[in-house]
Amino acid sequence: MASPWFKFSSPATFYPLAGKMIPWFAGAAALLTLAGLVIGLVAAPTDAQQGDAYRIIFIHVPAAWMSMFLYVVMAAWSAAGLGFNTRLSAMMAQAIAPTGAVMTFIALWTGAFWGRPTWGTYWAWDARMTSELILLFLYLGVIALRNAIEDPRRADRACALLTLVGAINVPIIYFSVQWWNTLHQGASVSLTRSPSMAATMFTGMIVMAFAFWMYAIAAALARVRAIMLEREAHMQWTHELQENRG
Repeated sequence: MASPWFKFSSPATFYPLAGKMIPWFAGAAALLTLAGLVIGLVAAPTDAQQGDAYRIIFIHVPAAWMSMFLYVVMAAWSAAGLGFNTRLSAMMAQAIAPTGAVMTFIALWTGAFWGRPTWGTYWAWDARMTSELILLFLYLGVIALRNAIEDPRRADRACALLTLVGAINVPIIYFSVQWWNTLHQGASVSLTRSPSMAATMFTGMIVMAFAFWMYAIAAALARVRAIMLEREAHMQWTHELQENRG
């Protein structure tokens, strides 16, 4: 008996489902962002060493987490596309790339503003910063490669291969502070020990991380619906959809 989940691998089936999910994820993102900013900017205490400059972590850290997480998800969809030759997998990988690039840019940009008062410089070519910059180039490279290849199926395979090769950079980013001597401090949040920060700071950071996560899902779902309409324009289900709208 086939799994009911396989029916959602069809763009025709997934398109209306995505449309129903977008408002929920977008609403959750808005509410969580509001709550996270209130906790981070109002409720969280001033840091004894960094003062109020540390509050940029409520944007910087969740964006950095999401930049890596989205690349892993994009690589998983790419692997599924290569392994099972499903159209939806390639479309989801394509839809995630721009949001991943935005998250990576935000992480680099906010990190630079955090670094100036903390380390005395906007940028240093240490392992964490450099590997995060490479991640941005990988996202942009995947987007550029897709736009450079006219045949969508060839573009899917080429982008999937580039994505999977580039996935090696994610553990390098994560473990860079352990493998090399960098300006970055060690992880303040770990699955194996208690967080090394005030409970209010930790709560604000986690809430903002979930807000970014909800936004990323809503953005990817909205983008994949547009991709479906563009790439499936010749299919019967898209014609029926246009007729129903008319």
